[in-house]
Amino acid sequence: MTPRSTVLSPADKLDWVRLIRSENVGPVTFRELVARFGTATAALEALPELARKGGRRNGLLIPSRAEAERELAAIAKAGARLIALAEADYPPLLAEVEAPPPLISMKGDPALLGRPTVAIVGARNASAAGVRFARDLARDLGGRGITVVSGLARGIDGAAHEGSLPTGTAAVLAGGIDVVYPPEHKALQERVGAEGVLVAEMPVGTIPQARSFPRRNRIVAGLSLGVVVVEAALKSGSLITARMAGEHGREVMAVPGSPLDPRCRGANDLIRNGAVLVESIDDVIDALPPSMAPSFGERHTEHGLEGYPTMPASEAELDLARARIEALLGPTPVDIDELVRQADLTPPVVLTILLELELAGRLVRHAGNRVAWA
Repeated sequence: MTPRSTVLSPADKLDWVRLIRSENVGPVTFRELVARFGTATAALEALPELARKGGRRNGLLIPSRAEAERELAAIAKAGARLIALAEADYPPLLAEVEAPPPLISMKGDPALLGRPTVAIVGARNASAAGVRFARDLARDLGGRGITVVSGLARGIDGAAHEGSLPTGTAAVLAGGIDVVYPPEHKALQERVGAEGVLVAEMPVGTIPQARSFPRRNRIVAGLSLGVVVVEAALKSGSLITARMAGEHGREVMAVPGSPLDPRCRGANDLIRNGAVLVESIDDVIDALPPSMAPSFGERHTEHGLEGYPTMPASEAELDLARARIEALLGPTPVDIDELVRQADLTPPVVLTILLELELAGRLVRHAGNRVAWA
């Protein structure tokens, strides 16, 4: 993979912050806006009019330059820095997932995420045997030069970080880079920040909420060549991480457990459905790509967004098409490609209208390139 080498200017980075923190702008919308307008600066200027065309009656909330400057200052005060998708220190594996975060806060050594990486996740209320297995497996993986990734949660996550601290560990936070969660992991989080690397997508000061954890899990999966699940109930966050890993084309692995223990049913079910059974480090190594290195094609330009379609569409085309797209949308998520087919419109026209509707707060994006009314 050709390394990214762009360094955004201070002014450009401020505009990236302002754009991703703007109301109704997520990673997909950010990507499409920059692809269409060329820069975050130009996209910011276009936001109000796009939202108005999508049906927005009141103004869109867009952070000021002063607010973006305060965020950057708070990140620096926390001993971290903000890394953009276009920059060389952005984790290469994460850059290749669908809709990677345009900006992440990072504290520690970013080089650890340029090495082969494996995630270890599992139950918060883990058994003593599960905690020991996770810690030992993390230690052994670290001994092979592999960075262990996890979510700093209680139980299996914490054990994975403890086992790999001497060799290299990465913790993905559900909140801001400056927020300690869970409280009992304060010392562990500080050690990971000093000896490993902390990663956060959310703005500084963000306290984790229920919806924060699936977002964190997507980054855990995205940072890793494979995910090992050690003890997980049938409806657990660890299974979300495993599902996301599979969607990213990464290896899904699981440690078998007693059928009498509810904490093991999720992991056993993964194995039943094709996950690699893990009893030792050799099982993990055998499941990883032979080179244990990213093999994905480079697609980043100066702004890190090459390969996404630009969206040239005349205003006359859009005026005729808006009603057609709105009639096809409903509360049930529909694939965007299906919208293009049924509307008999060009992708640029459909994507532009969807962008307007999302900025107006009327459209919600779902996994698998699907959209629905908000």
